Amino acid sequence: MSDSSWVSTSMPYLTPPKQGQPDAWAAEAAARGRKGSQRVVFAGEVPAPDEVAALFGLSAGETVVVRRRVIELDGEPNELTDTYYPLDIARGTRLAEKGKIPGGAVTLLAELGHVGARVREDVTARMPSAEECEALRITPDQPLLRLRRLTLDQHDRPIQADEMLMPAHRQQLRYEMRIG
Repeated sequence: MSDSSWVSTSMPYLTPPKQGQPDAWAAEAAARGRKGSQRVVFAGEVPAPDEVAALFGLSAGETVVVRRRVIELDGEPNELTDTYYPLDIARGTRLAEKGKIPGGAVTLLAELGHVGARVREDVTARMPSAEECEALRITPDQPLLRLRRLTLDQHDRPIQADEMLMPAHRQQLRYEMRIG
């Protein structure tokens, strides 16, 4: 792992920031003297991919809302993230629009009465597609980490599913767990 790799933890992304605080990515980058930003390249209703439909308990192809973003670090692409929401939660909200959401989606979800209580993450690795190479400015021989996160509310209802693709050579994922 090079000195320019990024060590990331998930916890800041699961809790709404305090009023007036930046979103978790901007805050994490700023704490390290860097600039974190994101571009929403698409937001709206789409047929659910098979894996997302299964996570949400939907039939394949049922409609969900997705926000597709390019996460940037110091102006360079660092991650591709697709975030999916059940239609009954996101339709007609800022989640279905391309604009920036003050405080991030986790804040808006909380305002709408949907607070995450449990999260499941799965991390795998794979080689990138040509489109992913172009978007992330990597070569075809550089593997990606694929982090899939499912956020459930206190009733174990899925409220958000994320798929993040990150160049493996630029990332380190850290998990800290409290026992007892």
